[in-house]
Amino acid sequence: MKKTGWLLTAALLLSGCQQIGGADHDQQEKPHEQSAAEKQKQQEKEAPAAFELDSAFFNEVTEAEGKKVITNPENIMALVNKEFSLPGDYTPPDLVRPNVPFSFGEQDIEKSHMRKEAAAALEKMFAAAKQEQIALFAVSGYRSYKRQEEIMNNQIAKAGSFEKAAQAVAPPGQSEHQTGLTMDISGESVQFDLIQAFETTKEGQWLANNAHKYGFILRYPKGKEAVTQYMYEPWHFRYVGTKAAAEIYKQGWTLEEYFNHVKKI
Repeated sequence: MKKTGWLLTAALLLSGCQQIGGADHDQQEKPHEQSAAEKQKQQEKEAPAAFELDSAFFNEVTEAEGKKVITNPENIMALVNKEFSLPGDYTPPDLVRPNVPFSFGEQDIEKSHMRKEAAAALEKMFAAAKQEQIALFAVSGYRSYKRQEEIMNNQIAKAGSFEKAAQAVAPPGQSEHQTGLTMDISGESVQFDLIQAFETTKEGQWLANNAHKYGFILRYPKGKEAVTQYMYEPWHFRYVGTKAAAEIYKQGWTLEEYFNHVKKI
């Protein structure tokens, strides 16, 4: 009887030890639950390199007469729109005339120029298009602040008000053409006009599908008017470099949306 009681006690003690040991084991194996801050930090750490951009490519601005004026306008990624303006006296220091066909022939005039890096990229893009029997024509590149004033005044006269005119024409200082990084492109199929019908032409479709390979983006895409605050312009291409252009094309973003997603490093 005593022996039986001793065995029962030993069994209970052994069972208790196993339970305690099991509880410790379960506690050790339980995964750590991350806080919201830890999760965000980890996501930022694991962000793909394509979404990271050196701080030098972001706008640096100063307030002047109620406007945000870009103080680093030579930045190849400068975001110029109705929020961020270029200085009135800014002229790119490296303007050249790209060796491509122009709608106005061989005239060496203001709008036939682009910044050197963008001009070289434009030449490569036009050459690639030509190899595929696509004949592209440059129409309008660099545009000075003064020239933009003239265009805006003419548009106001046609539209009847500044507000209506600004839907189609950028106010002086807010035109990408002043950066020297933009080129309006057309083709003989639309008589070299800058019209929305260009999107249905073989030239317009080739550009929409291939411009990013050479560092250009369709700056004012269809369906993004609320973001860019400009109407759809299938002829307006802006140089931003191949890395940014590829990501913008892949994601279907505007330049504004790109800067909303990219991480500053």
